[in-house]
Amino acid sequence: MAARISLRHLRCFVAVAETGSFTLAAGRLFQTQSSLTATIQQLESSVGLKLFDRTTRRVELTREATWFKEVADRVLREFDNAIDDLQAVAKSQRGHVRIAAAPSIMIHVLAPTLTAFRKSYPGISISVHDGGSDKIERAVLNGEMDFGLSSRLNNFPDLDYVPILSDPFGVIYPADHPIAAQKGKLTWKDLQSHDYIGLTGDTGIGAVLEQYPELGVKERIESSDRASSTTSLYALLSLGGKISVLPALAARASPLTEFEFKLLHEPELTREICLITRHLRSHSPNAQRILDVLMATVKKSQHLHGVTASSSLRALAQGSDTDL
Repeated sequence: MAARISLRHLRCFVAVAETGSFTLAAGRLFQTQSSLTATIQQLESSVGLKLFDRTTRRVELTREATWFKEVADRVLREFDNAIDDLQAVAKSQRGHVRIAAAPSIMIHVLAPTLTAFRKSYPGISISVHDGGSDKIERAVLNGEMDFGLSSRLNNFPDLDYVPILSDPFGVIYPADHPIAAQKGKLTWKDLQSHDYIGLTGDTGIGAVLEQYPELGVKERIESSDRASSTTSLYALLSLGGKISVLPALAARASPLTEFEFKLLHEPELTREICLITRHLRSHSPNAQRILDVLMATVKKSQHLHGVTASSSLRALAQGSDTDL
């Protein structure tokens, strides 16, 4: 019976499940309601189960259908991503590359990459989206982006994370802050007597710091000012009198460059920046071309502000014939 089930059945099922309405789902799919109802009935008949409970107000998934919704989502996502990849191959050197990157990667890594790429491939258009780690991972997972550049947060099993940079943590502070007068290396213990601004755990930076409770940062965040991004951190640091902890690339990205920054020791903690792609999905030719340029850019920029390139960079070159 399952052989009679098509992608059309799955799309109709997902649309009704997400809208909770045959009327809204039919509108989303540009179908008549009667046609959509017939398709759902065919699906229910094929699997031998009732998939929806219908009330006067809303249509809801049955208990048996709840787990199937996740399966249907994954099947449709994988199919749509595969078609996107085929279309990219067909377009050859024309087309579009979609990139999501953490703001701290933009200036020192992505900007020079795009400059070099545009010189070699002027016919390929580029979309760049910034955001936090959670947003970037989900955009790649859903096929909205070709790849992402960020720290690992959710560790989704359907995504591959290839480390490309190690970004060392340090303290950021106003120039007139007392910590500026401290000589020698700064340690994490040196921060304990100063008022602190924390980054929330839903950011990649905040998530990394939460993995090290011995540093005492997590406990301090609960009673301190908190920022949900480096942009909001800038606003709080501008109030004066407080410090925060950031990786070097984040601290050296505008507008935070107006503050002072020193690397932290004991321990020397780093944030890992990863190339994030969909699992078992080959890159389109255009995406692979820009990844080749990215690899070369990262190699040239290693040791920038203490940043080092990862040995995993070699994985970016696999499957490519591009000669850099």
